[in-house]
Amino acid sequence: MKIFILVAFILTYAAIIAFPRKKPMVAGVAAFVCAGGCLIFGKTGFIEIFRAIDLNVVLMLVGIMITVSAFSYSQMPDFIADKLIAKVPNALIAIVLLSVLSGLISAFIDNVATVLMLAPIGIAVALKTKVSPIPVIICIAVSSNLQGAATLVGDTTSIMLGSFANMSFSDFFFLNGKLSIFWAVELGAVLTIPVIVFIFRKNRERLCFESENIKIKSVVPTILLLTNLLTLIAISFIPAENKPAVTNGLICIAFAFAALVFTAIKYKKEGLTQSVKDVDFATVFFLIFLFIIIFTVEKVGIIDDISELFASLGDKNVFLLYTVIVFGSVLFSAFIDNIPYVATMLPVIRALCAALPTVSPYLLYFGLLCGATLGGNLTPVGASANVVGIGILNKAGYKVKNSDFFKIGIPFTLVAVLGGYTFCWFVWGA
Repeated sequence: MKIFILVAFILTYAAIIAFPRKKPMVAGVAAFVCAGGCLIFGKTGFIEIFRAIDLNVVLMLVGIMITVSAFSYSQMPDFIADKLIAKVPNALIAIVLLSVLSGLISAFIDNVATVLMLAPIGIAVALKTKVSPIPVIICIAVSSNLQGAATLVGDTTSIMLGSFANMSFSDFFFLNGKLSIFWAVELGAVLTIPVIVFIFRKNRERLCFESENIKIKSVVPTILLLTNLLTLIAISFIPAENKPAVTNGLICIAFAFAALVFTAIKYKKEGLTQSVKDVDFATVFFLIFLFIIIFTVEKVGIIDDISELFASLGDKNVFLLYTVIVFGSVLFSAFIDNIPYVATMLPVIRALCAALPTVSPYLLYFGLLCGATLGGNLTPVGASANVVGIGILNKAGYKVKNSDFFKIGIPFTLVAVLGGYTFCWFVWGA
């Protein structure tokens, strides 16, 4: 059964990469096959399969899509892009600023939410500066993934580490008198800026831009979107055990409902219809199917096998063990969800550190987080934010090739991981 699921998993990702336009259909067939196999061989039940779907992510995705649709319909993204371009000397600076902003926001809220909020502005900036929106949105997506591990509330894996290692919000900045994981992630983020500069090096020409005097239809959608953002940040400080698992999703759905009511009143049927059309159901279902596929991979023990492989390596060579954990996590997270992987590896690392009392557990914990979080930028399907960003581009009429993503995602991943990897070793490996 394990071999069957592993083969199905490999073939699925090969097909997704080979036929990116057929991703939802490929993932749907794979989810049906993998789930059916687990059911037939008694590895799981129907209820477990449905519980594998992260309802919080799905609700948040749909909710923010609706709110962002109202935000876009109000012409606020065009207005912001108009003002931004008027203040910067060239398109390169504008794109760098958007990427940095994406990273800063995602340090405090979910990466998918960050991409959905900034994508309309990114597309508007690209169109006004005559730059392809494809690399702009990809830069926003990978930048959001990069900063997720910077704080306790920036990513699910950070929350898991904080709970497991009993780390507070401030421990992500300074721990035991040393610089903590935040600074490793920020070093990686700084190192990615030259990558963006190189990618958009031909867009240094001074912009000859005349303001279009865009009139905003209403500021209400912008207020709803910003309030949604601030609410997500505020709620993230509440410990996970003290709130429902679908809290973020319900918050986003509530703001989406408010946006729909406003749209129906303000713009009547036309605006309401547009809001529904703007929901990227292909991406939503693709993520749902991925949740099911990853669940079956975890259920048959493939993730446990990989964890045991790490545990068998370098039990006396700390540098080798650390290196394997970091870069093994990068490769692993490039293809499947990092949450079950991190959940499995945390107790493995604790056991390793118990056998190696002279090794700081935080060296391996931070190495795991750097590799597992940043590794998602290696492929288009390695992180939900990448999937959503590409879905936004596809829905806007732009066909994204795998090569479009790789030429940004690969250098982003390499420089960011190497920066964090080096930092953590010199600070915590001594």
